[in-house]
Amino acid sequence: MVRGRTVRCWSLAGIWLVVTVLCGTALVDAAEPGEFGWPLRPRPTVERRFDKPEHNWLPGHRGVDLAGSVGQVVLAAGEGIVVFAGVVADKPVVSIDHPGGLRSTYEPVRADVTVGTRVSRGTPIGTLESGHEGCPAAACLHWGARRESSAHSRREYVDPLGLLHHVPIRLKPLPR
Repeated sequence: MVRGRTVRCWSLAGIWLVVTVLCGTALVDAAEPGEFGWPLRPRPTVERRFDKPEHNWLPGHRGVDLAGSVGQVVLAAGEGIVVFAGVVADKPVVSIDHPGGLRSTYEPVRADVTVGTRVSRGTPIGTLESGHEGCPAAACLHWGARRESSAHSRREYVDPLGLLHHVPIRLKPLPR
């Protein structure tokens, strides 16, 4: 019985390996839990973290810089509607409004979407360009997020990494 179970485990592992090689990381990415996912695939390195200023008018880093490559496809982190796709201060920017008053921004991104486009998590929204100052990688995506003001609160910048749900991997022993 143990030998049969071992053969079955190796067979499933072999199938998984073949599917992963043929399909790339799409299956792994699709398995991420939560409403939001990484805007670059495969999962990028965080080059610079969020540094919330004490007050909105003070200096800080209102987003995260993710290492990428020039021409890499940028994905919508979550479901929403494109509210801006254009240039701000000589940088191409895409902004998406998400349910619940959240807005995410992506720069420098040459837009493949237009204002009013509905997107889902993982929808391609454009391509990454070079030119993000202070980035040690060939190109960096500056990914920002903020909660819009409401009757009860002011506009607030939030750490976009906090939108991601990280579930630790736990390996459990097989029964014998």
